[in-house]
Amino acid sequence: VQLVESGGGLAQPGGSLRLSCTASGWRFEQYDMIWARQAPGKEREWVARIRWSGGRTDYAESVQDRFTISRDNAKKTLYLQMDSLKSEDTAVYFCGKAKTVYKSYSAISDYLFSGQGTQVIVSS
Repeated sequence: VQLVESGGGLAQPGGSLRLSCTASGWRFEQYDMIWARQAPGKEREWVARIRWSGGRTDYAESVQDRFTISRDNAKKTLYLQMDSLKSEDTAVYFCGKAKTVYKSYSAISDYLFSGQGTQVIVSS
């Protein structure tokens, strides 16, 4: 699994950031994908997931109506548009792939992560 996250940085509360995750070495278009985050001292939690086709998305309640997950299968890239950022969004963000092609999973443990993540800091 090769995944490289980018796009993080410092944003003010109420601001926006767009994260990207580039895949290589495997058939990106066949896998459901997830964005997860991990804040200092906390467990990794899922944020958003998207079906392999892009036809369905789900969001954690904490980011519903503020974040948008999308994908471009031709570019093998996953995105996370983050708007109306809050200080509690501060975390390292990771992208992950489902462990099996064309299968949907609800548990974060059923996704594989390999990147270093990208740091998001929301602060004034």
